[in-house]
Amino acid sequence: MISPEYLRRIAFWSRSLNADEFERARRGIAEKAYSQGDYICHRGDRLDFWTGLSSGLIKLSTTSRTGKTVTLAGLREGGWFGEGSLLKDEPRHYDLVALRDTRLAFMNRGTFFWLFEHSAAFNGFLVRQFNERLGQFIALVEYDRTLNATARLARNIAWLFNPVLYPDGGRHLEISQEELGLLSGLSRPVTNKSLKALEGMGLLRVERNGLTVLNMDQLREFGD
Repeated sequence: MISPEYLRRIAFWSRSLNADEFERARRGIAEKAYSQGDYICHRGDRLDFWTGLSSGLIKLSTTSRTGKTVTLAGLREGGWFGEGSLLKDEPRHYDLVALRDTRLAFMNRGTFFWLFEHSAAFNGFLVRQFNERLGQFIALVEYDRTLNATARLARNIAWLFNPVLYPDGGRHLEISQEELGLLSGLSRPVTNKSLKALEGMGLLRVERNGLTVLNMDQLREFGD
């Protein structure tokens, strides 16, 4: 069982729960570690847990019958996902892959539904989360159809700093160019070229182990 302090660190939504709700959440969560490249689940698998990233980086993707892989979203430390599949009681519609060594927090189904049925604060968080995710996936269609590589990369980076999904995210992210390319569907050379372009425009600073966003508003709207 995880400690109260640890739950508050990995799950920002837990800070708005009352004492009983918080204790229920804490007792219903266990962690598991994954190595870089591990599949956490495949499309069609059942994963009967609500899931959060304690640490690491993961990719949600799907592969068509012709073998084309499409990245749906990247999730960083602090992100929680999978509530839709639990509420609809259905298998996952995506592959879930660890892009680096990762620890996941799994909340069991019983605890999730108890919070869903009893906690106004928890439901408020879920509504905000659903709204942000819907915007993310609508934007994904726009990216693929209308934006060039640099703009696609800019928008994907901005999503990793979404203040609703990652309120504790700050402006710095430890991430490699290879990982950014995997999340954006770009080759490493194209990712490198696009990062240099964004840095040259003063939108971000590329660093040895990641990047720091300098102008979030322009990064979020880049390409419009």
